[in-house]
Amino acid sequence: MKEIKERIKNVEKRQRDTWDPFQLNPVGAEKESKRRCFHLAQYLVAVIVGLAVLTSAIIAKGSLLVLSTMSSPTSMRNAKEKQFYMLMLVFCLVCPNFLVFLKSLWRCAFKSFVQPNLKTMSLICVIECLVSLGTSVLVLVVMPQFDVLTNLFIGGGVCILSATMQIVFRLQSESWKIMFPICSLVLTIAGYCLLGVDYYVRVSSYVDNQTEDCFVYVGIGIFASLLISLCWWENPLQASNCMKEMLAELDGYRDFVFVISSILRIIVTGGVYLFYHVLIAKSIVWEDFNLRSDEWELLQTGLGLFFLQAFCSAACHWFGVVACKIHAVRMSFALPVCCTGPAVLLLGLILFITQAQQLEGAAHGSITEFCKSLIYLSHQNTTPVVLLEITRSICRTSLNSHYLQWPFSMLALEGVCMWSGFVTCTYYVWKIKVQRIERTSQLFVRRLYESTFIDLSLLLNTKMKVPKAASPNSRDEIQNCVIYLCATMWHETYDEMLKILTSMFRLDRYRGDPKEQHNDCFDFECHIYVDDAFMTEKGTEKRLVNSYVNDLIHVVIEVYRVFTNKEPDDVSIIDAPYGGRLMFVMPEGNMLYIHLKDKSCIRNKKRWSQIMYMYYLLGWKGYLVKNPHMIPRQTNEHRTSLVSLDGEIFLCPQYDNDNKRKFISDDNMYILALDGDTDFQPKAVILLVDRLRMYDNVGAACGRIHPTGMGPMVWYQKFEYAVGHWLQKTAEHVFGSVLCSPGCFSLFRGSAIMDDNVLKRYTTTSCRAIEYVQYDQGEDRWLCTLLLQQGWRVEYNAASDAYTNSPQEFEEFYNQRRRWGPSTLANTLDLLHSGPETVKRNSSISRLYIFYQMFTVGSSILGPASVTLMIAGAFQFVFKMTGTLAIIVASIPPMFYIIICFIAKPNTQITIAGIMSVLYAFLMTASFFSIIGDMVIQGTFLTPTGLFLVSMTIMYLVTAILHPEEFGMIVYGLMYFICIPSGYLLLTIYSLVNMHIVSWGTRESNKGEKEVKKNKNILCDRNCNLCCWDMKLQITQESENLILQQMTGQPAQQVQCLTTTTNDIPLQTLSGSEAQNGPCSSNATKETLSPAADGHSRRRSTGSITDSIIRFPLFEVPVRDWVHPVKEEFLKKLTYANMKRNLQEQIRYTLRNKHQDDVCEELVQMLTETLRGQLVGVGPEDILTEIQLEELQYSLSKQARYILKTNKMEKLEKRVQNAIVKTLTAPQVTKLDEGETDFWHKLIERYLTPIVDTKGHQEEVTRELKSLRNKAVFLYFIVNVLWVVATFFLQAIGSDVISIKIPKYYPNGTLSDEYLKVEPVSLMFLLSFAILLLIQFLAMLYHRIYTLIHVVSYRSTEKDYRKRDEVHNYTKALSHLN
Repeated sequence: MKEIKERIKNVEKRQRDTWDPFQLNPVGAEKESKRRCFHLAQYLVAVIVGLAVLTSAIIAKGSLLVLSTMSSPTSMRNAKEKQFYMLMLVFCLVCPNFLVFLKSLWRCAFKSFVQPNLKTMSLICVIECLVSLGTSVLVLVVMPQFDVLTNLFIGGGVCILSATMQIVFRLQSESWKIMFPICSLVLTIAGYCLLGVDYYVRVSSYVDNQTEDCFVYVGIGIFASLLISLCWWENPLQASNCMKEMLAELDGYRDFVFVISSILRIIVTGGVYLFYHVLIAKSIVWEDFNLRSDEWELLQTGLGLFFLQAFCSAACHWFGVVACKIHAVRMSFALPVCCTGPAVLLLGLILFITQAQQLEGAAHGSITEFCKSLIYLSHQNTTPVVLLEITRSICRTSLNSHYLQWPFSMLALEGVCMWSGFVTCTYYVWKIKVQRIERTSQLFVRRLYESTFIDLSLLLNTKMKVPKAASPNSRDEIQNCVIYLCATMWHETYDEMLKILTSMFRLDRYRGDPKEQHNDCFDFECHIYVDDAFMTEKGTEKRLVNSYVNDLIHVVIEVYRVFTNKEPDDVSIIDAPYGGRLMFVMPEGNMLYIHLKDKSCIRNKKRWSQIMYMYYLLGWKGYLVKNPHMIPRQTNEHRTSLVSLDGEIFLCPQYDNDNKRKFISDDNMYILALDGDTDFQPKAVILLVDRLRMYDNVGAACGRIHPTGMGPMVWYQKFEYAVGHWLQKTAEHVFGSVLCSPGCFSLFRGSAIMDDNVLKRYTTTSCRAIEYVQYDQGEDRWLCTLLLQQGWRVEYNAASDAYTNSPQEFEEFYNQRRRWGPSTLANTLDLLHSGPETVKRNSSISRLYIFYQMFTVGSSILGPASVTLMIAGAFQFVFKMTGTLAIIVASIPPMFYIIICFIAKPNTQITIAGIMSVLYAFLMTASFFSIIGDMVIQGTFLTPTGLFLVSMTIMYLVTAILHPEEFGMIVYGLMYFICIPSGYLLLTIYSLVNMHIVSWGTRESNKGEKEVKKNKNILCDRNCNLCCWDMKLQITQESENLILQQMTGQPAQQVQCLTTTTNDIPLQTLSGSEAQNGPCSSNATKETLSPAADGHSRRRSTGSITDSIIRFPLFEVPVRDWVHPVKEEFLKKLTYANMKRNLQEQIRYTLRNKHQDDVCEELVQMLTETLRGQLVGVGPEDILTEIQLEELQYSLSKQARYILKTNKMEKLEKRVQNAIVKTLTAPQVTKLDEGETDFWHKLIERYLTPIVDTKGHQEEVTRELKSLRNKAVFLYFIVNVLWVVATFFLQAIGSDVISIKIPKYYPNGTLSDEYLKVEPVSLMFLLSFAILLLIQFLAMLYHRIYTLIHVVSYRSTEKDYRKRDEVHNYTKALSHLN
């Protein structure tokens, strides 16, 4: 209710100045705000991840300690059990190496392989062998000799080398922080000393018969810890920029190195195990590895501890990575990992204190007597084995001393020193700066983790991001980027245009002033390319903008009003070789360009618009960036600069991003391809930018496209799009690369587009039949195919949502898919054909992925036959037909429709397809309920058909649950099910048979070409030729009245200026020839300002908008006919009603950040009064003359100067003066500079000349297209008929002869005496389809997890829109906290 009252109040305020105060308010124009639920969800996820890290680390560490204790020579287990537990310890050490081996081998085999440098690889392998040797000796030799507490503490010494290298290389951002590694080194050495002293006391005190052999193991343990500390040698070196070339080289073939080093580590681990326990300890009895059936408890305990340790260590590593990526480094990573050791100790003590009462002997008064009593429990099965062994191990410490128990404090002090040593060594983790989304390689140095010391491994492996290591390639700081939003329009409606303009203005508000730095480090420009923007006026033959452009201009003005409550300020109208251009400065200072394409001057349609803006933004602007002296400077004396809304004057804002691009590489320059009806939020753009920033090899990224509209066809498409994104696109993203990034909302990397064989080949003009299908019918998919073939990756981000209108009519839907279907097949076959070469170039595409795509293509080719067989099954269920008869009956409608498609017109084909779709829908509905009824009759759903239906339902339901914001899409699943015959049978036939039709099929109507109404008030319209001058004389009723007023002594009014035309230098036409009367010819209108119109006469416009009110430059600007009507639309800003509102909002916006609200409101009030006083008698819709504007500017400036001087705020005078000038500035008619004009002429001549096909060429292309159509239809027909015929004969032979018998089970699990008989071919196809869906489902689960990580990380850095008072209070609160 509060919002409604606020809107009513605003309407009443506007109504004071005009009788038309009503305006549109597009959905989504309001400021975005952070939802509290997302804050809570973010913290909840961080807490869950932190608990997962802590829990998994405790279990992994505890399991390893238990295994080492139970395999100890002093354990109370028998020799066979000790031997088995020691083997489990070996498996624990081998498991991480085996996992890394599999992953690296996969990447080498199916991703990329780089020939390694043997010298570097040898060095790495030696280091890895030493690390493996130290780990194996410590875990398999030393730790079994120690007690459990010593084993818990001794691991802290592995940080000694890292601390030493931090001191040597001085890797601290501040000099005083060198105390941290020094303290770490001192504490670690002190811990080792205390370890030796503790065992000396034990030996001298005869604790648990401790012998002097323990000193050998203490020395070996310290030496092994030093070897293990070599594991993280890369971290200090990369931070110090030492061996930079070697480390950079290592990144290229690290996968192959890991394959070799993993094998070597496994061999070393096995060698140490065999060498010590076979040759030295001689504790292995090979026959003991044969476990008897009564030793299940031993196997269960050992394997359970092994799986716990292996799984939890891997989970801890993964959750640690997740914690860093969601910006919860302190709370969910550093804190849990640092607390792992104390938590294990605390948990062990709690278990010891609480559970020791269960042991016999716990009632003894002293610890020594209690420990003696444990010996008698070793042979009792009632005692918990783990508790008994842990208790027995604790009894090996100084607590069990008969003389002195105070030396136990030495052990406790050793633990404190070791723990403090590694915490101070990894102090930098607490201050690490993580970008919104980072690769794991940017967070951790090594891919391999050490399961033995999982907590230490995570901290020491965390990358040191210090200033000394900063470099352009380090990615420690987010890189600035420039985003070009490029929307292509083709006959969009007013509401569709409103969506895209609202989205662009939202992004402008999100980005803010381009002169200020943004958290997301990006700048952007908006470009809209309008195809078919001009029409020829009947009668006058003038080339004017059509009604679509007029609608677009009205939308821009309306959206500008919604976002700023005023009219557009800086508007430039520019004549261009390709048609025209409108240039706007958006409210926050970012640029909006509208390019009006004349199809008689330049090629129309989407692909050529894309080539147009790619060459303009990447080619021409890139050339300017590489040659800064070529960037034009403002030479217009009248308008030396443009003014942003904050009052700051800046020179030529259209070249701001060009200047910024001098410091930005092409890798950080992005093009956001949009359709003219796309609706998106700023968040969606930033999430796509994150994907391209994260991986250098990502050439494009697309988001989740949501179709909008009403009706059954939209409902079908909603579920179709949902399933396509939920399963198919995620599977492509996970297993390889997305094949199609839709042009309605996709982000492309500039360097990827500029790569060889991409943009250059994209300009290819279709000549052959297959090229018309592949290039022009699906340009987005072809562009992605070119990127993939050049080695670039295309990704999908499920959290980046965009909304676009979908076909609502059956005919429009079929025509759209008639383009998409053959193009999709052609591009996929092209990619498969170049598969071997693409696999070599593209690390994201493997041979397995090529096989996966071959399987999906085969499934789509067999789609019509599969649907026909499904319909035959429906006939069997519904009408109780035999299998052979059902197949025959089901094959008749497709054959009938194929004949219809060959002999009837497309509209007739679509009409018949619609009728058949309805009939099929009824049949599918009956089939659905018949299948359910059959399961009821059979008494079980465990039949192939029933199981498939139930499993698909469960799978789609789970998938929808995992997409909570889209869960409602599941409702449209039934609509999708009953439309399967229409979408996969009839539509396939229609698209194949009509493949030779290469027209767009949608939005073909052109309301803009209708006749333009002439001005009925024209009294005289003559064209006069005098020497070299073409003069146009036009007198209207209004100008005649003005002349009569002057003759009768009425107040002086300015007479309407006569429009003159002149022949300028002929413009280069698209075909290279000159046309004297064409729309791109040299017949351009020139406007001149007569002396009388230069300030000596005045006129009040009462009806028509004239040119005399514009402040023209002193030189002549040649323009064409279309400029005048466009200019008149923007001149309405100079009416009294608009000017008053503009002035008020301009003053408020100019002073919005100056914290001078009182002065601001006083200025608004007084300047409004001055404006009202100066324009007494002027109507709300009247346009002011230039004299009135000059007088008004003088009065407003004088008043503003007085107010500021009175308030002693003279420093704001410049800003206020700029706001006044900006309010009174009329739209400008300008021209392109010579360099850009020459660029457009040559671009059009080389690539974009309108195609004029001869009749003979058109006939030849039509013949080739029909030939291609016939071949495709024949191939589809033969393959599908073979499939149907094979199934038919299997049915005819009978299920008793050729069938697979499947046991029949009831839902309660009991086995029936009957068997289910299924044909082998049907079962094979059913299983193949089920496996394909299962693979896609697993890929979806994987993709969902990483989408959640990305969303949470984005929400933590999301921009928050606050009012100024809220920002002031928030800043004040922060200052108090600090």
